[in-house]
Amino acid sequence: MLTVAVLISGSGSNLRALLDAAAAPDFPARVIVVGADREADGFAHAEAYDIPTFLVPWSAFDSREAWAQELDAQLRAWQPDLVVLSGFMRLLPTSLVAAWSPRILNTHPAYLPEFPGAHGVRDALAAGATRTGASVIVVDPGVDSGPIVAQERVAVLPGDDERSLHERIKTVERRLLIEVIRAVAAGELDLAAIAGPPHPAGAASAPSTPTPTTPAPAPSTPSASASAPSAPSAASAPAPSAPSASAPAPSAPSAPAP
Repeated sequence: MLTVAVLISGSGSNLRALLDAAAAPDFPARVIVVGADREADGFAHAEAYDIPTFLVPWSAFDSREAWAQELDAQLRAWQPDLVVLSGFMRLLPTSLVAAWSPRILNTHPAYLPEFPGAHGVRDALAAGATRTGASVIVVDPGVDSGPIVAQERVAVLPGDDERSLHERIKTVERRLLIEVIRAVAAGELDLAAIAGPPHPAGAASAPSTPTPTTPAPAPSTPSASASAPSAPSAASAPAPSAPSASAPAPSAPSAPAP
């Protein structure tokens, strides 16, 4: 069973969809903790499913690195196999990304590399685009620049405003995220192969070639698939096998998805 930690900043609509999917007996992943950088309405979804939550408020720290160290410590205490940014509105420092890569995903309301950043829907409308999309990426140190895992086009309809377009994109976003997590848990999707070799500190990857809507199968060679889930432990618990065991050395918003 793949274990997932979800980070949010707002309403957590993608989180709710994931929790609903994970409630099915045959879903091969479970959300073990939900964290946020501020008091978030999305915590109510976690509480409805008896999922533990934690808060690492940005305003409580003197520096971005100090905040990231505490966020990393909270994640390490739970040892998730996968971290999902779901409308998480903070750009993660390179040290935090490096600690969790490639086991950290972000959703974005555009067909990347088109319209990256915090206002992807608004920017698509402002550009007069006739279609945009939704993407799931592996987080890297850049702004929505990580390798693309899955994406799908969404038409811009006559009369669309930011709200109506965003709602249709979010429907696709949720489905893609659930498909990707299911594929990772089943060993059908190798995030390490998609992400490629680690990037030098501070360097963002070049946008990758868009992938089909349905996640592609993993290569036949052995891959770094999801590890066996571990039970939540105290904050002093050992670090996950992929990140370094030392104090935190985790994209969006990379500028995150709403």
